[in-house]
Amino acid sequence: MACSGPPDEGEPVLEDIVGADGDGDEVEGESRALSLTPEERAKQEQWRREQHDLKLQLVEEDSEEVRSWGRGQSGDPFADLHHIAGVDISFEKGTNRACAMLVILNFPELKVKLVSKASVEMVEPYIPGFLAFREVGFLLQRLEDVRQHHPHLMPQAILVDGNGVLHPRGFGLASHLGVLSGIPCVGVGKKLFHTDGLERSPEHREKIQSLLKKGDHFPLKGHSGRVWGVTLRTSDGAPNPVYVSVGHKISLETATQLVTACSVKRVPEPIRQADILSREHLRIEKQKPSEKMH
Repeated sequence: MACSGPPDEGEPVLEDIVGADGDGDEVEGESRALSLTPEERAKQEQWRREQHDLKLQLVEEDSEEVRSWGRGQSGDPFADLHHIAGVDISFEKGTNRACAMLVILNFPELKVKLVSKASVEMVEPYIPGFLAFREVGFLLQRLEDVRQHHPHLMPQAILVDGNGVLHPRGFGLASHLGVLSGIPCVGVGKKLFHTDGLERSPEHREKIQSLLKKGDHFPLKGHSGRVWGVTLRTSDGAPNPVYVSVGHKISLETATQLVTACSVKRVPEPIRQADILSREHLRIEKQKPSEKMH
């Protein structure tokens, strides 16, 4: 179902509705991994093979379409970027009911131009490290909805509430969605993903304190020497950072610039609006049965 129009300005606090929180699942997922049923372990192995095959298609540098955004004499790397999407899945707490949300904003104005949403029921199990297999199909459906009914608003890039290559096997939700959709994607996590020695250590917290203004960032370098992403301050008024990683078809440098350009508050606007609207949708849906009783 697609509809246009801006979201409410307020950000409701809804204790019975939670975000997918795809950026931090594996941080606390070890105990869950140890309790998998035999059927879930078989599915885990199947998904591991599929994930490996999909990763072979991953592009971690600026694609031709991303480079085309900056063509011209202005020197602006996003001069020809006009539509950007944010995606989010919010759950009704304690259930498998969720709202899959895709919001398209114009750029650089960052005003909502289109909303595509659906109430969904999660049927796949939650297995740490394989969150994308549970969620990505619903997000692809939202993109197809836009493609069929509003092709002129198809996004040129997608910001994902979750990680890209910042993942134990280098292929999180943002990378998965990017490879399957063919659209440049950026992972934006609100929690630091613990892998390759990355953790919220005193040293990491000290580095965060050195981020004084919007756009300040430092690399997330693991014990292996690999740079997995960046810790980015997105707003002068929000000292807590986000964690940016490559999703697909975009370099880390460009991804960092794009997230900064899309941020008014701490969470970049496409994801922030997707989160607000998905939670509001669930709140309204939750109220419907009680309303019918009166």
